[in-house]
Amino acid sequence: MISRSKAPVLLLAVALVIGIVALFLPPIPQPLAYHNFADQRGWLGIPNFGDVASNLPFAIVGVAGLIFLFGNGARKFRDPGGRFPYTVMFAGLILTAFGSAYYHLAPDNARLVWDRVPIMIVFMALVAAVFTERLSPRAGLALFPVLQVVGIASVLVWRSGEAHGHGDLRFYAVVQVYAILVLLLALLLPPRYTRGSDFAVVVGFYALAKILEEADRRVFALGHLVSGHTLKHLAAAAAGYWILRMLKKRDFFPDSLAIRGNARPAPEGGGE
Repeated sequence: MISRSKAPVLLLAVALVIGIVALFLPPIPQPLAYHNFADQRGWLGIPNFGDVASNLPFAIVGVAGLIFLFGNGARKFRDPGGRFPYTVMFAGLILTAFGSAYYHLAPDNARLVWDRVPIMIVFMALVAAVFTERLSPRAGLALFPVLQVVGIASVLVWRSGEAHGHGDLRFYAVVQVYAILVLLLALLLPPRYTRGSDFAVVVGFYALAKILEEADRRVFALGHLVSGHTLKHLAAAAAGYWILRMLKKRDFFPDSLAIRGNARPAPEGGGE
């Protein structure tokens, strides 16, 4: 377990290392073939129906998350401000449903912006939630707007580059990689709540989503029932659901365990 006093140095060092590595990589343009998804079948007058309709779970999870947070979920937070990043995260999932559906109706770079901006809102809100719970509420809430600006800027920088003929996805990729590493590093930081290992499950769903995205055509070729990209949406929505599940099941650690950086956490409660 990494002490809370050393955690900011570690998180900053990880960000610097990832940023330096990215600087030595060549620019990463958005391949035009990216928009040519495997399943282009329409249904009920909706083009690319599978990739459009599979965004519905994002909205369902987002609405369910907001209902929980503004209902009984308030008692699941040690600090009142701790709800705020998760509120933005679940709202971001609703925006993701609309933005991704809009993009998949007629995929191109211009519409892809409206898909990626909500995704960054979700990622950065989750990072802020980790900072709030594993570092301090004040630090997490203070960094929240900075993280959001960085996340959204990573999309806009890519789009601006594309508009001028030199698109580069490195900034966007770096922000995503850092967010995933923060979720994994959270497992090594002093917890205030149980169910911390659920962050690893969230990362697992994200990894599955990326694999399915890359295997879009291969999955579709197995029987032409569903494409990899459609399943990617479901896997990503499952990650959002797992966050909601974690919040519902978790409990407070005793103050002594939450404060002591090298304390061994008690068995995670909340039931399975």
